[in-house]
Amino acid sequence: MFIIELKRIFIVIIGAFFNALSLNFFLIGANVYASGFTGAAQLISSIFSDFLGIGLSTGILLFLLNIPVLLLGWFKVGRGFTIYSIVSVFFSSLFLQVIPILRLSDDIFLNAVFGGVIAGIGVGLTLKHGASTGGLDIIAMVLSRLKDKPIGNYFLIMNGIIILLAGMLYEPENALYTMVALYVTTRVIDAIHTRHAKVTAMIITHKAEELQKAIHEKLVRGITILPAVGAYTKTDKHMLYLVITRYELYDLKKIINDVDPQAFANIVETAGIYGFFRKE
Repeated sequence: MFIIELKRIFIVIIGAFFNALSLNFFLIGANVYASGFTGAAQLISSIFSDFLGIGLSTGILLFLLNIPVLLLGWFKVGRGFTIYSIVSVFFSSLFLQVIPILRLSDDIFLNAVFGGVIAGIGVGLTLKHGASTGGLDIIAMVLSRLKDKPIGNYFLIMNGIIILLAGMLYEPENALYTMVALYVTTRVIDAIHTRHAKVTAMIITHKAEELQKAIHEKLVRGITILPAVGAYTKTDKHMLYLVITRYELYDLKKIINDVDPQAFANIVETAGIYGFFRKE
């Protein structure tokens, strides 16, 4: 158990390192902006530096912007999820402070593409292991649960504001290359982690009652239990059917592995749901 959690924290730190690397080696020097709160911190830092003559680092601004959001996540999303998000935000801010800002290329397109790829790897790894990079991830998750709308809508609004301001305050091509970086980041995240806000899990197990209790101790989700028979073995089993958000997928896999390693689970993309869905 301790080793698994240690591995999870290590992956989150690696994701934070990639996030900082993409900014300090590629995006900041080219005035191309990242996604979500990271891009917002980057843009605010640029505005203070270029228009007000005040030097505020992206790392410090990222940390400050995330404080109220992490408090929101602690009470509305879950303490376990938020703790890993705090680790991600802390180390992202730390790495942004200690890694020097370099300009490896004068080609803005190369900076946008490589910065987007590295950022996507960092965010994708973090999401895949059940944490988030904080900021917009937490806000979008809370709003998605309340409104039951795709998380991507909120990312689109936030990133749209960043792109618009980048085009207004700087050269219009900066806004265009920011769109390139965001597109590349999204595609890389999709390749590493499921892009759907919700997924459906169908779990075939001999330990339906134990598994149901373990899931409900960790996740607030409705479960439908159906009788099932193994076609080859002819033994009686049960199928647990439930819909979860992508952020809960890591925890579900861990629960199944702990309770019934012999269970068979099929995770499928969920395009939409109708009717009652627990949003707490």
